[in-house]
Amino acid sequence: MIISRTPFRISYVGGGSDLPAYYREHGGAVLSSTIAKYLYVSSHDFFEAGQIRTKYSSTETVSSVADLQHPLLRAILTRLNMGTGLEISSIADVPSGTGMGSSSSFTVGTLHNLTARLGRADEATKAWLAEQACGVELGDLGEPIGKQDQYAAAFGGFNIYRFNADESVGVESVTLPDAEGWLRHLRLYYFGNQRSASAILAEQSRQSATRSKQEVLRDMVALVDPLATALGASNWTECGRLMHENWLLKQSLASGISDAGIQDAYERGLKAGALGGKLLGAGGGGFMLFVARPEDHPALDAALSDLRPFPFQWDFEGSRIIYSDENPTLQV
Repeated sequence: MIISRTPFRISYVGGGSDLPAYYREHGGAVLSSTIAKYLYVSSHDFFEAGQIRTKYSSTETVSSVADLQHPLLRAILTRLNMGTGLEISSIADVPSGTGMGSSSSFTVGTLHNLTARLGRADEATKAWLAEQACGVELGDLGEPIGKQDQYAAAFGGFNIYRFNADESVGVESVTLPDAEGWLRHLRLYYFGNQRSASAILAEQSRQSATRSKQEVLRDMVALVDPLATALGASNWTECGRLMHENWLLKQSLASGISDAGIQDAYERGLKAGALGGKLLGAGGGGFMLFVARPEDHPALDAALSDLRPFPFQWDFEGSRIIYSDENPTLQV
């Protein structure tokens, strides 16, 4: 038995510039952090040596990798040249389709787990995991998504990710002297409406070729370094202002990012004292994040009583192997 644990992420500013349609011409940048909400993947030998069993929201038992219906599992096992006699299960702290990068956390966590099973744990560096996950999702499956989620899941912590035209990705740690202070100024709510990000991101990718959308993305990328500076100075008011500006810009990138219900909830948050915020992920639903002074949180909760508060803590480690029965104390 091997168990991997891979975090979910919160993206603050710059999202959308990690799409190939944009960064291959202009370069992109995103500032994000990971939270202590995780996706767990376990693998062990399957009793039926000639079969593969996978357990996620459905259960599959097949005789070959090619017969798997789950596209990510099929692509990952093919890429790693895995055979039969294997059982893989996954569970998560957060539902899929809610804007926290769950698909990429699943991809990174499964790659990490199975690479360890192959005895190649030393090969699975954070950069390797992120690159392989991008290869699976963008390359093997041709998903119309970006690169930020794979890197966040693999690296963990607070980072700026810079997406270069030559496909390289720079990872810069963000100095955060008061991580707990930033946490106290954040309030996260579950908005519901689980959705696939693919349709929104496909439209956004197409729109990225237009001059007006490129200018919007350029303005969003320009907020990344100022937000890092504000976080380093514990200037929470400025952090809220920058996130608010990013959210206003983001809504113009694709038609499905926001709707009347999302707008109403966001406006109620601002009227209750929030300094800024955004909907996480591609848009359309999921989690809404606000920046607000701690003393304003009760008013924010009251104004958003129809939404579910979602407390969280930080993750600074990224994807890890948390158990291996070959070495029960192993932590990679």
